[in-house]
Amino acid sequence: MLPHRSEFPTDFLFGAATSAYQIEGHAQGGAGRTHWDDFAATPGNVAGAEDGAIACDHLNRMDEDLDLLKDAGFDAYRFSTSWARVLPEGRGTPNAEGLDFYDRLVDGLLERGIKPAATLYHWELPSALSDLGGWRNRDIGDWFADYTEVIMSRIGDRIWSAAPINEPWCVSWLSHFEGIHAPGLRDIRATARAMHHVLLCHGRATEVMRGLGMSNLGAVCNMEYAGPAADTDAARKAARVQDAIYNRFFISGIMKGSYPDEVVEGLGDYLPDGWQDDFKTISQPIDWIGLNYYTRRLHDAAPESAPWPATVGVDGPLPKTAMGWEIYPEGLSHFLTMMQQEYTGDLPIYVTENGLAGNDELTGDPLSDPDRIAYLAAHLKQVKQAAADGIPVKGYFAWSLMDNYEWAEGYAPRFGLIHVDWASLNRYPKASFSAIREALKS
Repeated sequence: MLPHRSEFPTDFLFGAATSAYQIEGHAQGGAGRTHWDDFAATPGNVAGAEDGAIACDHLNRMDEDLDLLKDAGFDAYRFSTSWARVLPEGRGTPNAEGLDFYDRLVDGLLERGIKPAATLYHWELPSALSDLGGWRNRDIGDWFADYTEVIMSRIGDRIWSAAPINEPWCVSWLSHFEGIHAPGLRDIRATARAMHHVLLCHGRATEVMRGLGMSNLGAVCNMEYAGPAADTDAARKAARVQDAIYNRFFISGIMKGSYPDEVVEGLGDYLPDGWQDDFKTISQPIDWIGLNYYTRRLHDAAPESAPWPATVGVDGPLPKTAMGWEIYPEGLSHFLTMMQQEYTGDLPIYVTENGLAGNDELTGDPLSDPDRIAYLAAHLKQVKQAAADGIPVKGYFAWSLMDNYEWAEGYAPRFGLIHVDWASLNRYPKASFSAIREALKS
């Protein structure tokens, strides 16, 4: 059973999260081509070569989806705006139809008493900018600042909260070192530059939004608990290196104006010239920090001949989700405590994503999802305890409101509280939706 709203502090917010490319239907409404469209069109990159052309058709079903948000009793909705929908070429003339859509979205949320929590970038880089080097090109700081100015000049006066970039680790490392997400590179120099430039863009966008008079600006980092796969010094070192890459690099840049030594050791030679001079922009004050948390991964040392980071992931023994991710609720408590004690102090913390890809389709009843209810309950209990222990955690956003396009995995994994029938695109609330609605009743 999910903890009840009354068990949390009175100012605690509950919400759901989505992202533009995963739900909107990118082939509609005048949006430009993105590097995800190109990545998905390349054989072998995405399951079934599926893309976000139609996705959940949220562009045409927005009112229905916002009504479902309200019906669940959510206080806030974390959505993203698509760079390529606002500026089809990444620069130049805005798409009036795209700006109008986000205008209606924000107004629709406010009319229903739901706080709009905006994210400026959730991975849909315009192809025209990818052609110019994308995240490897330092000019992206200017491009992103201009995009921020365009979209937030339109909707920023009504936004409750805003963050520039969702999950910088995925934007940079997963996409440029591991090659699993667009643009699909495996290049250490590209990785180092992307990791730094994504934070530079965070800083530039924050400056622009402050200049527009906006407040309640934050950052959203994804974190994955990194544990040693064995009781050896080598495994413990491997876990520390992975923790530095995944969990500490981005929050350290934002909150401390520095990068962990374990990462600089491997990437220092590939970072752009004068990178240290950018920390004044990167580490300017923010108003809150967001944590996306799903799982843990165990690590061991790679063979001696392996280059940095010389680590290898190892499957752990815990139960796993349909994504193959270990279910480890204690990791959420670990990060809430780590962030508060080592980086953020009294700054409000929001769990901006947490959820489960279940085996909904395997039960014979796609609306029965007891595994998702159990996952959410276990993690909400960790949040509840953290709040009771004095950690300034102020809200929790479930991922995701509805089943959607799950990037390189296509449409098979289902994270939603709402089932989407991919043939009809009709929405059907799952048991987890009903459980949340019951838990959020006043």
